[in-house]
Amino acid sequence: MSVVDQTAAGHVSTTVPTRPAGQSEQLPRPLTSFGSRDVLAIVAAVVAAIATSGLLWTQLAPFTGLIGYVVVSWCLFVLIYAVQVAFDEERPAQRDRVSAVVVHSLALVVLAALVFVIVYTFARGWKALVHLNFYTQDLHSTGPTAPLTQGGILHAIVGTLIEIAIALGIAVPLALVAAVFMHEVPGALARFVRTVVQAMTALPDVLAGLFIYATLILILHMPPSGLAAGCALAVTAIPIICRAADVVLRLVPGGLTEASYALGAGQWRSVWHVMLPTARSGLATAVILGAARAIGETSPVLLTAGATAYLNFNPTTQNMMSLPLQAFTGVTSPEKVQIERGFGAAAVLLVLVLLLFAVLRVIGGRGPGQLTAGQQRRRAARSLRLQASYERRAAAGAMPPASPAAEYPGGMA
Repeated sequence: MSVVDQTAAGHVSTTVPTRPAGQSEQLPRPLTSFGSRDVLAIVAAVVAAIATSGLLWTQLAPFTGLIGYVVVSWCLFVLIYAVQVAFDEERPAQRDRVSAVVVHSLALVVLAALVFVIVYTFARGWKALVHLNFYTQDLHSTGPTAPLTQGGILHAIVGTLIEIAIALGIAVPLALVAAVFMHEVPGALARFVRTVVQAMTALPDVLAGLFIYATLILILHMPPSGLAAGCALAVTAIPIICRAADVVLRLVPGGLTEASYALGAGQWRSVWHVMLPTARSGLATAVILGAARAIGETSPVLLTAGATAYLNFNPTTQNMMSLPLQAFTGVTSPEKVQIERGFGAAAVLLVLVLLLFAVLRVIGGRGPGQLTAGQQRRRAARSLRLQASYERRAAAGAMPPASPAAEYPGGMA
């Protein structure tokens, strides 16, 4: 309680009681802790959501379908969990917990869908995958009802590798050069190129095949071949690689290039020795995205390379098969054996994609300044050679010059 005194001058003075000293340091609010109570709350919300959805699907409403059941169960799970958290936590912690549950549950749904696709593909094609001839033979002498012990997809594997090599050989240099141009040469032309690239990312794949078919095959009279298919796949991969590389180059710190300019380096030397090595990992990811887009295409390959059952190593003549087209023709066949071959081709395509991603990640996954094991061994060997050379020079410089009497024992003439 305050004490008020009237002074002689008529002023009012107020005395405020002292307050207890609080904490000098404010502790942060724990938002990311996760304990046994949270586990129990999530389990209870899952069980309640599944039970409520089951009651709706069987007793209260004429709902049917597995997808709708999963979606409604997930929505009820989030709602019930939010109500449970509201009893124990404050508003910031409530938003944090609900957001974390939504993000993690959606990630689990995507992961479950991916695992289901991979497991289903390998399960349906396992009968074909266990035969060695599936990888060492083609289908030129195999009928549609022949058993799995005859024929294989070697022609499709070779065709896919040749076509994707041609596509990446064309797409990677052009896309990276275009990305560097858009980043380093600002202006109206760079904005126009960026607009075209962004528009081409949504280009239907069949239009790329039709473009190559109209130009190379109809106008230039090139036969349907693996080269034409590689060009069509390059058209589909260029905008993906260029767009992703442009975004990656924008993330390079500007201080690095400014330091390079300050040391006297030119623009393109700074790009080659500073910017591109710094963004190497991101550029490898851009190439991976473009390769993933190109390696799984079916319609451009069908329009430009056709379909064949023969093994063809020459990409400039005759038709050439690919794994996506082989899988498509197999799974759409009414014969059970052909369907199993189609799923087997799809499984082999998945393995090839993983191997391609691993190779590209090894090539471009190192950070700036990081050396491979071979580069480190070569640098160590060169250091040893230089050290031995320096030691020889030092030893030669320490030796006294030879006297004429030593060179000519009989004296000088």
